[in-house]
Amino acid sequence: MTDTRLAIVVLAAGQGTRMKSATPKLLHEIAGLPLIGHVLATAGQLDAAHTVSVVRHERDRVVAVIEDHFPGSIIVDQDEIPGTGRAVEQAVAALPADFDGDVLVVSGDVPLLDSDTLTELIAAHRAGGAAATLLSALPEDSTGYGRIVRTADGMLDRIVEQKDASDSELAIREINAGVYVFGLAELRDQLAQVTTANAQGEKYLTDVIGLLRRAGSDVAAVPVAEPWIVAGVNDRAQLSEAAAKLNALIVRGWQLNGVTIVDPATTWIDLKASLAADVEILPGTQIKGATSIARGATVGPDTTLVDCEIGEDAVVKRTDATLAVIGARASVGPFAYLRPNTVLDADGKIGTFVETKNSHIGVGSKVPHLSYIGDTEVGTGSNVGAGTITANYDGVNKHRTVVGSHARTGSHNVFVAPVRIGDGAYTGAGTVVRKDVPAGSLAINVAPQRNLAGWVEENRPGSAAATAASAATTEASASTTAAAQSAGESGE
Repeated sequence: MTDTRLAIVVLAAGQGTRMKSATPKLLHEIAGLPLIGHVLATAGQLDAAHTVSVVRHERDRVVAVIEDHFPGSIIVDQDEIPGTGRAVEQAVAALPADFDGDVLVVSGDVPLLDSDTLTELIAAHRAGGAAATLLSALPEDSTGYGRIVRTADGMLDRIVEQKDASDSELAIREINAGVYVFGLAELRDQLAQVTTANAQGEKYLTDVIGLLRRAGSDVAAVPVAEPWIVAGVNDRAQLSEAAAKLNALIVRGWQLNGVTIVDPATTWIDLKASLAADVEILPGTQIKGATSIARGATVGPDTTLVDCEIGEDAVVKRTDATLAVIGARASVGPFAYLRPNTVLDADGKIGTFVETKNSHIGVGSKVPHLSYIGDTEVGTGSNVGAGTITANYDGVNKHRTVVGSHARTGSHNVFVAPVRIGDGAYTGAGTVVRKDVPAGSLAINVAPQRNLAGWVEENRPGSAAATAASAATTEASASTTAAAQSAGESGE
């Protein structure tokens, strides 16, 4: 049910210079979602009446992601006046004139913040009757964060930013988490009083807290249970820390739902992935995107799956696969490379050092070894010999190869597409198939073998090969002479 008295402001205007990246900070990903995608997903769970996203740096790229993850968000462009206070001031101005509820402010770079924590914050704010309620935390290292300054009786007095803090204030461990709930009327009144008279020349949202206190309003700070919940991401080190923490939570969640994960430390699972009970994940495995894995399947070790579908009791080992569908009881790998639109039906096999692309391999069919299968249709119960290549590209266009059901193709074949090999057909080893093979036929095109005696000694004189050949020829000749003499002496 929509909370008609709640509006959410998402701060997404910052440049994020500490990331040292051409990609906007908020678009860096963990667990398969950009940082701001996590924040918007959490905001969506609160079902607020209005959500406003404030943007500036790389505006168009950020807006495209916001609209993809939260199409109902109001977009506000921050002007030339810097600071979070100015961002919120503009967001408040964009709310409907008849809205008079509470405003929740969150940052777009806090991906681990969950809806339960925010729900509790909103409830505490409304129950306490304060003009503002914020989240605080007690991290081991408070460097870089605004400090929570409390009165002698423990009440929240003000927030002081790191660059404006005195030595005694820098010693305070409790930090401002940057998550607030304000009553709209009080917020609007005090934002108008905020100036840029500080070390960074910005309009700080945190100044609203001190202004509310001086106006006689109550403000409150609610500590979170764990500091990581409100940890912001400002550089690559913090990005990896947040990713590792979120992944640990995801992995544990799947373990508690019946998935065996042998080595959580080397297993990475995106949020959109889906795993059934009795799946086994071996070390060094990445399950990315919307990959789904059915009951009883074994994946890994050393496997990466991106947006794949794995059937029941399938085995996928040491494989890199993207947008592939693997049927029940099928086997893939080791060292297989499945490119997009690979479909392997039930009981099929894609084996060692096999690359596939845009191909459908039917029920019970196998491509066991050392092959490239592209733009190909293989029927049921067929076996594609080792070292087979589908020559699918003529330099301009791609063409398809069709292998029928219960066919047996020889080792080291080349199928020059477009070509069709009929049901039950065979092809000989080393065959280059340039035209269709009718059902039940054997296709061969190997020329008779010719052995040119003495070629090496004549054409490679002085080489190690020529020396070895000469010695072998001399030894063979001597053996032949000795055998002839023996036969003569015995009267044969």
